Formats: sequence, structure tokens, C-alpha cells
Amino acid sequence: MSITLLLLFLLLCALGCPLAIALGLASVASIALFTSTPVHVLSESMFSAMNSFLLVAVPLFLLVGQLMDKGGVADRIFDFAHACVGWLPGGMGHVNVASSVVFGGISGSSVADIASLGAIEINAMTRHGYDKGYAVGMTLATSTLSSIIPPSILMVIAGSIANQSIGLLLIAGLVPGLFIAAFLMVYNHFYSVRRGICKPTPFVFSHFGKAAARAILPMLTPVILMVGILDGFFTPTEAAAIAVVYTFFIAAIVYKNITWADMRRMLMETGRASGSILFIAATAKLAAWVFAFDGLPVAVGTWLGTITRDTTVIMVLIFLFLVVVGMFMDAIAAMFILIPILLPPALMLGVDPIHLLVIIVITLTLGLVTPPVGVCLFAVSKVTGMSLEDVIRHSVGPVSVLIVSIVCLVLFPVLVLGPLKLFGLY
Repeated sequence: MSITLLLLFLLLCALGCPLAIALGLASVASIALFTSTPVHVLSESMFSAMNSFLLVAVPLFLLVGQLMDKGGVADRIFDFAHACVGWLPGGMGHVNVASSVVFGGISGSSVADIASLGAIEINAMTRHGYDKGYAVGMTLATSTLSSIIPPSILMVIAGSIANQSIGLLLIAGLVPGLFIAAFLMVYNHFYSVRRGICKPTPFVFSHFGKAAARAILPMLTPVILMVGILDGFFTPTEAAAIAVVYTFFIAAIVYKNITWADMRRMLMETGRASGSILFIAATAKLAAWVFAFDGLPVAVGTWLGTITRDTTVIMVLIFLFLVVVGMFMDAIAAMFILIPILLPPALMLGVDPIHLLVIIVITLTLGLVTPPVGVCLFAVSKVTGMSLEDVIRHSVGPVSVLIVSIVCLVLFPVLVLGPLKLFGLY
């Protein structure tokens, strides 16, 4: 039954059918062929998938990204990042990483990161002596940080699918995100020093103070969200609503960069993006029902158990599988399909659920920057005017560093769970 569903799904995708429709049709066909389940039960199951208070956070965080993108925040964030790390050897490359970290803490979207900061980062790096190809590759790799650093939209979705604490998952993504950022900065340091690019300059405190003052309001967004969630003042969904109100105030009232006409367009774009995600959620619910009915999670667990009982080896196998899946499937669709399959057997074999979900999210972000369906690849190509083939060729180095850093997170769960346990959160 499960095999029939997967084969039908792949066939429909190969024929050009949209992911959600392909998944829905494959699920309904499989259920009709192998069971006598009434149709109204299927429709109720689809509705229940979308009728989730947790998923309300998704369109809200998407709107936050839109507001930040159109609200004149990118320049302020870039200037602040430049003041923080621009004086170091290889400074402008470090600025690229730092600005994505800061912007990720506001938008939660990799595509928004490229749309807002991509051109600024690439142009700044080329002006300071970097090859354009290297600048494009670094920008592509650092954009993934926005999908990991809280408030990550992918973390919210993963938590809602797995019925795990979204607040805990959001916080759990912070240290891994900073770890990956540090890896990329080390790589950029050696690259820059070896080629004599962006030699160190004196730290200018006055410049730092001015940049911090200009960027203080948007940078308070992740602080407000994390403190509020940690202290229990509000839920992640309520935090998303607060973030929308706060960012609207900054962009429209303080900076005066957003008109009501802009707001209408942003709401329309957010609605379209949210509709796509919720449609996938609805059809994926049917697929999850088929997998559960067919006993696929148990079968996967049994299979993994015959190979090994070592949780590290299990995580490596899951990582390799997700890398392949992420290359051919949208991250959100992949999570809706795979988390119900992978989570139960992994828990049965002793894998920590928070570690697993963080690795699933981070690994699937690789799909954003790898062919053939990497949306960030297309976004960078559009921003720079560079051909897709050239973008891929120049991104091999930075993306390889990205992969190595993720492997470290897979092999050493303490990098994900240690900070949570240290502060008594887990």
C-alpha cells in the first residue's frame, strides 16, 4: 500500500503535477484500492491537519519576513554586521555570514534572506576584492542559516508535525545555527588570508555604536520572541502574532517604508505561500494515515534494528537518506511525508526526538541550495544574473563546508542538546 502510494506520487511528480496534488491523488488512490474507508473520513482527516493552532504561526512568520524584506531593514542589518566583524581578516565574507544570522533571527526564511540581502552582500564582497563566484557561493550557503536560526518556519512546521514543543525546537536551532555560521567564518578566514583579501582594519567603536543604534529596533525582534517563549509569557503562535505587530510598527510607522498598498500585496503573497503549505499539510495527512495503516514506521524501525542499534549509525543513515530526498523534494513537503515515517522507529531505537527533528530540518535545508529543485539556487541566479550552472559550480566549496558542519551536528548530539540541558530547558 505504501509502495503503491510512493510510486504513484513519484510518477505524478515526474509528469509535472504539483507536489500537493500529486500527494493527495496518490494517497486517495491507494486508500481506495486497498481499503474501504469512507470518503468523508478522508476529508475530515485533511481538515484536522490544517485545523491546528500551532500552524497559525507559519503564515504569521511568513508575513514577518515580508515586512522585513520590504521595510528597509536589510541595509541596517548589513551595516551592523559590518561594524561587528568587518574589521577582521576576510571581514566582508564574515559580514555575509553575520548578516544572515541576524536576518535569520528576524525573518525565518532563506529565500527572504537572499531577496533582501543577496545583492547587497555580493556587491559588497566583489567591491572588496572577492571573486564574484565565491561571493555568490558564500551568499547561497549562508542563506540556509535563516531556516535554522529562530524563528525558523521549518522548525515550527516540524514541531507541529511531530507534536513536539515548538518553543524548545526553536531554541534548539540557535546553537547549531551559530555552529554552522562559525564553520563558514573559519572557511572564509583561511580563504581570505590565503589570497590576501580584506586585510584586517582597526575596530572603530563610534561606527559600531551608530550601526547598532540604527539596527536596534529590528534586532530586538528575536530577543522579544525568545525571552517571551522561554519565560512562558506567550506561546510560539502568540509570539508570531506579536512579531507581526512589532515589525509592522517598525517598517510602517518608524521607518515609513511601507504603504497600505504594499501591505495589501504582502498579505496576498503571504496568503498564497500559506495556502501552498497548508495544502501540502492536508494531503500529507492522508499519506501519513496510509503509512500508519500499512505499518510502514514499524517496518522501517525493524529494518533499522536489523542493521544496527547504535543511535549514531542510525542518525548517519537518516542523514544520508535526507540528503538525497532534499535534492528532489521541497523541504516542507518532505517533512510532512517523512517525519511520521522516521520519528516513531527512531524513538523506538533510542534516538532523541529533538536531536532528530533539528537534524531533519537542517539537512533538508541543503535541498534549498542543491540542484535540481533548490529554490535558493534560482533566487541567487535571479538576483545576480548569473547562470544556474555557474552558481552551482561556484557554490561547491561553501556548500561542502556546510555539509561538513551538519555531519558534526549529526555525530555529536551534545552540540544540539547540550545547551538545552545546560540551561535546564530539556
